[in-house]
Amino acid sequence: MQDTLVPPSPSPSQRRGARLLDRVLVGIERAGNRLPHPFFLFLFLFVLLAVISTVLAACDAKVTVPGSDDTLKIKGLLTGEGLRWLLENLIPNFTGFPPLGTVLLMMMAVGVAERAGLLEALVRATIARAPRGALPYVVAFVSCQGHVMSDIAILVIPPLAALAFKSAGRNPIAGLICAFATVCAGYAAGFIVGSLDALYVGITEPAAAVVPAGADAPTHVLINWFFTAAASALLALVGGLLTTRVLEPRLPQPVEVPAEPPAGAAAEGEAPGRDGEAATGAAGEAAATARGAEAEQAAGAVSTAISPVERRGLLLSGLAFLLYAAVVVVGWLIPGSPLRGEGGALVNSPVLTGIVPLLFVAFVIAGCVYGATTRSFTKAEDVPRTMAESVTNMSSYIVLIFAISQVIGVFNWSGVGTLLAVKCASLLEDAGLTGFLGIVLFVLVVTVLNLFITSGSALWALMAPVFVPTFLLLGLEPALTQAAFRIGDSATQMITPMNPYLFLTLALLRRYEPQAQLGTLLSRLAIYVVPFLITWLAVLGVFYGLDLPLGPGSDIHAP
Repeated sequence: MQDTLVPPSPSPSQRRGARLLDRVLVGIERAGNRLPHPFFLFLFLFVLLAVISTVLAACDAKVTVPGSDDTLKIKGLLTGEGLRWLLENLIPNFTGFPPLGTVLLMMMAVGVAERAGLLEALVRATIARAPRGALPYVVAFVSCQGHVMSDIAILVIPPLAALAFKSAGRNPIAGLICAFATVCAGYAAGFIVGSLDALYVGITEPAAAVVPAGADAPTHVLINWFFTAAASALLALVGGLLTTRVLEPRLPQPVEVPAEPPAGAAAEGEAPGRDGEAATGAAGEAAATARGAEAEQAAGAVSTAISPVERRGLLLSGLAFLLYAAVVVVGWLIPGSPLRGEGGALVNSPVLTGIVPLLFVAFVIAGCVYGATTRSFTKAEDVPRTMAESVTNMSSYIVLIFAISQVIGVFNWSGVGTLLAVKCASLLEDAGLTGFLGIVLFVLVVTVLNLFITSGSALWALMAPVFVPTFLLLGLEPALTQAAFRIGDSATQMITPMNPYLFLTLALLRRYEPQAQLGTLLSRLAIYVVPFLITWLAVLGVFYGLDLPLGPGSDIHAP
């Protein structure tokens, strides 16, 4: 026997709404499944750029960037000059692509802390200590910092939140859904800098270089830090409020029923197969059943309890981190310090330009101290081993980066990126969409595209080479365009059927509600989508309206 939930019978209008929702979701999923693998998507874009640049070069196309007297002639890739450039720059495009080294370094550091058990223990300790009334807010806040754990956060935090709600005498489904919604919506937010920040800014940097105005634009990993920190606090508040006042009162009450799910409960009408294609009928049932078994195993393995050894590890690793941070800050503030910038500058200093190496050391120190205390690390070789394991998991990302780097390289060399940016800026200017309204329109476009392309790096790599220079030409810094993209990328992540973790969450939901279908889960997640999007836009609107920096040295408007 276990606590499960028996949902009330739906009304005719609810059934009609569910059928309409199912049709919409199936349409989105089928359209998304028709998209090629991101590698081939960028390969196709590379070929398209080669043809377009060659045609434009044959037509003697030129472009003059506003504010510059120089005229840029479009160069064709399928010419003698273009082929020579490609042969000479294919490897430099790849090895010199900014996100490659930055993201790998951050993943190695975070991998040490994660595999030592530090990050999961920190999440469990935070949630377990939360008072009953504050639990939804604490769960939402912790979930908004989950991006540091990468996709592991979606596997760990929701089942932990469900257990914490159940232990506190609250509905476990509310904890599960609250955690999943805020992990997805807050994936681009947070007080803690992670590999996602490094990945985004690594794509932003070469995109800004398309036009001369972006040459001096700040492109360090903290360019959105003030904004994402403020957004994560408000998202946690809104997420906790929606869970307490809207979601939880509408959930059915738990009753004692047999633990075995009724026949057919494990099957979904349509579920994505292992290769990303839609699986229907028996294949869909097998996929959903496999996910159910996996989710049961994962949910049964988690616990909110913290052992005395883990508590001591958290204390010592926290002290080690604070000591290291104090040394860096003091060294940064001392006049004449090598950590100061030219003329003693604090903002334009090695601390910000070299923040990734500093974060690398911080995560490694905290992870090693925790691992040594809890004996999850028993020998020195465990540290490089965990780093290697983290990099191994990034192999598919490295392959994708190869394709992305070539596309951005062609954009910059051929001048097509500059031409598109100038034309887009001119269109937006003619339409009167040169300020915040244009940014909101951009957010909405990303929100829709995110339903079909859930990879943030792939989508940003597609959009950044055009829209970063476009808004630069309109007087808006790359930091603002990147912040706007982060909003659109996270707003609909929780409800797109292209998100594989949506089905894992459904399987976890069936642990407490065996009759739940995909529409059941999505109808509850839909409660969060619009309020979260409005919250994101409101925060960005405040920063824009008051002309507040989005991060250290990162202004809204270009000088």
